[in-house]
Amino acid sequence: MIGTTLGDLRRHIESLADPDGDYRLVCARTGDRPVPADGLAFDGRATARAAARSTEQYRAALRRYDPQLPVYDVIACQVTEDVTSPGRAVDGTEPGPGPRQERPEGNATARSAIDYCHTVAGVVFEAIADSPHTALQDAIMDTYLESAEELDGPDDLCLRLLRSIAAELSARLESSELTDVLRAAGERMPDSEAEADDPVAAALAELESAGMLRSYEVSAPSVDIDAAARRWRVEFEGYALADDDRVVTLPVVVALFRRASVRSIAIASVERSGEGRWTLALTTNGGDGPTGLTSVRPRS
Repeated sequence: MIGTTLGDLRRHIESLADPDGDYRLVCARTGDRPVPADGLAFDGRATARAAARSTEQYRAALRRYDPQLPVYDVIACQVTEDVTSPGRAVDGTEPGPGPRQERPEGNATARSAIDYCHTVAGVVFEAIADSPHTALQDAIMDTYLESAEELDGPDDLCLRLLRSIAAELSARLESSELTDVLRAAGERMPDSEAEADDPVAAALAELESAGMLRSYEVSAPSVDIDAAARRWRVEFEGYALADDDRVVTLPVVVALFRRASVRSIAIASVERSGEGRWTLALTTNGGDGPTGLTSVRPRS
């Protein structure tokens, strides 16, 4: 399946990156940073061109899973600290927008949500392809395509893709297998741009930034005497992946597993605290087994 191609392409793009580089990849039309090169920098013109080609190949491969993945005109721009105007394309085309250009109002939230969903979906598919559970890829797509027929909007479709991934993972994998896949997916997630030392707050800040979460509050974590387990109380509102039947926790769990310090996760309960408002209890590195890694049923 194409997951192996996704993994190979991501590793190649990351091998070209240089944190001190002056070049960034953006979409020439929208200014969006394309997955999986968002957050990466490159040190020269030729390297940036090679990364742009591989990024387009990655997105073409991922589009075979989800045809709604946006088509970007990927270009490389040279960016310096004092640049405030659009960057200069390195491929000889018209200058493209710089990475920090603001998006037009109206569809900015939907586009951001779509990209974030596909970032999570991409790393999960890569992890599945590198696991003994490759048959899961077909099962996920069967579930997704069957349910997607009733949807029209691209933002709804990308949310349904994450719901389908969560459903098939929980139905087909034992808890230890599921933990291994999601930890491997988390290790592939790009670094967070959210400025938060708290891993739970950082994960929720990403969802809020993508327009998938209206607001949240995270308590200071309580710490066991051995300083291993940490417990949070989280209140959130307007989560795009929550309804009366299920709250999909998959994006939060994958984001948490990006931290090397997070070895296990348990989301024991979710309670409705008002219309569109939810409260959950989350533990990392606790003594109990992993729970709630893909979704949790709200308490009645």
